[in-house]
Amino acid sequence: MKIQSLFIILFLVISSRLFAQVAINTDGYQPDNSAMLDVKSTISGLLPPRMTSTQMNGILSPAAGLMVYNTTLNLICWFNGTTWETGANHDGRSCGSVTYFGKPYNSVIIGKQCWMTQNLDLGVAILGSQDQSNNGVIEKYCFNNNTANCDIYGGLYQWAEMVQYFNGATNTTSWNPVPSGNVQGICPSGWHLPTDAEWTILSTYLGGEPVAGGKMKETGTTHWAAPNTSATNESGFTALPGGYRNNGSFLSLTLFGMFGSASQTGLASVWSRQINNDAADLYRTNGSKDWGFSVRCCKD
Repeated sequence: MKIQSLFIILFLVISSRLFAQVAINTDGYQPDNSAMLDVKSTISGLLPPRMTSTQMNGILSPAAGLMVYNTTLNLICWFNGTTWETGANHDGRSCGSVTYFGKPYNSVIIGKQCWMTQNLDLGVAILGSQDQSNNGVIEKYCFNNNTANCDIYGGLYQWAEMVQYFNGATNTTSWNPVPSGNVQGICPSGWHLPTDAEWTILSTYLGGEPVAGGKMKETGTTHWAAPNTSATNESGFTALPGGYRNNGSFLSLTLFGMFGSASQTGLASVWSRQINNDAADLYRTNGSKDWGFSVRCCKD
């Protein structure tokens, strides 16, 4: 009897290997001929591995078709052989909020990116006549040295302060070594300063530089000076015109927003993006590192 049972078990094992099909259910339902794994239930679901974006992006040599639940985006993601996909348009949805130095920041998914919907505002306000320094304290400029402007438009930051002097970077020198991944800088944990390439991805997704700015601007003239051309904010980015600081002077509040990036163009210059009140463009500009920029963060 024991030998007979052994043969039956062996037959079942060999059969399962030959057919390579498995059914998981409670009613004895046989797997569909087209499926290697056929799961059937009316009371439970299939739970894939759950992990953050950082953990997902840390998977070594993911196979095409690999699937996970991304807890950062709150979305199912799969690898298409080149990059991670979400498979649906989730524009306008939040990918989470964060409270940072006592201030809440919301977010919006635009394409496959997640952006903060507010300009960063953290640090100790210093006079516009002074340069921000590597003194262990995050420093900011408030337009016209008025902290009420920081409350509305966020702080303005020189590039070195923005990247927090990472790898020895200053407003007149380059990194050493050049970072190979995201630069957190003054962004909260799990977020990073956008690169020039990430700004370009955003611009391209929104239809290109000539129209992207209008799709990013807050509508109306509460904060933007008239005419606030083509402002629809259909992306949910809610860009504000915080102006900028240059050589100790503050310029262009309500007229345009100047947003910094983590990408250098030279020892003393950096790529940035500019949105104006009288145009629909998202301009790619080459700014001086010692200007004061508005800062938006991207989620890792």
